[in-house]
Amino acid sequence: MATLSKQKIGSVLAKQGILIAFAVFIVAFTLANNKFLTVDNVFSVVRSSAILGVMALGVTFVVISGNLDLSVGSMMSFSTIVVLDLHDKIGPFLAIPAMFAMTLCLGAFIGILVGYLRLNSLIVTLGMLSAIHGLTLTYSGGQNMDIADKEGTWFSVFGQGTALGIPVPILIFALLAAVLGLMLSRTPFGRKVYAVGGNGTAATFSGIRRARTVFMCYILSAFCVATAGLIQASRSLGSQNTVGQGLELEVLAAVILGGASLMGGSGTIFKTVIGVLILGFIQNGLLLLGLQFYVQYVVTWVIIILAVWLDIAAKRGRLWSPIA
Repeated sequence: MATLSKQKIGSVLAKQGILIAFAVFIVAFTLANNKFLTVDNVFSVVRSSAILGVMALGVTFVVISGNLDLSVGSMMSFSTIVVLDLHDKIGPFLAIPAMFAMTLCLGAFIGILVGYLRLNSLIVTLGMLSAIHGLTLTYSGGQNMDIADKEGTWFSVFGQGTALGIPVPILIFALLAAVLGLMLSRTPFGRKVYAVGGNGTAATFSGIRRARTVFMCYILSAFCVATAGLIQASRSLGSQNTVGQGLELEVLAAVILGGASLMGGSGTIFKTVIGVLILGFIQNGLLLLGLQFYVQYVVTWVIIILAVWLDIAAKRGRLWSPIA
């Protein structure tokens, strides 16, 4: 009976550990500071996490397919700078689709290298991180971007607007999460993503076009990055050309924290959203406790290590390696 009980507890922790951890964090910070769970603070945290969250939604597809995307931070910088620059040159109606098209081209290029040429995704996206950063600096001439007429543009609605009392960034994040969640869990494409990430060779022999599936995952990731860049540009109506630098690690931390395996084949959009919120609420809780913002970096590192450890432990059925 005792062994059976331990197995049940282990099964629950493996499947719902992220939700239990989220609840524990919420309770702990609420007891530590009574301002933590107020409506204003909750909206503030979710709104500030929306950009990270939107990017994490796309990267979830990439990770489940058994690959990585470390270029999303630089790509977000590129998207933000491009749409701000084109806003004053051709107007927001044309600037937005032009920025999306350019960002999708970058995603397609990565998808070709990883999907069709079968190059290592870590090496490719790490290289693209630097390449896109250089492209952004070249495009901007090393200068930051600002919209000239900040008072007379409707462009700010994506980052500063509200609808039914809810900030628009939160609505965009929620809508994308709902659509992509259904795509991943309820469509043939979603099943192909899981199959390719779980066992690419078996998926190929089953008639699944692995290269096309991986390619589409990077297209989805680029679309989400472009959406995040739109929100970022709209929120401040100006930006540094390094605004997305370092975000790729936070995005990956949120996805892994949500239960997506670095080995591919597992993960959900819902749990990625929870992972994003955990990071956001942890950072907010630390600030409310009076700790400096740079403590967040240490906490994020600890979270990544724990998440990867627990992911591997869940697959081998024990916390410690049998050969340790």
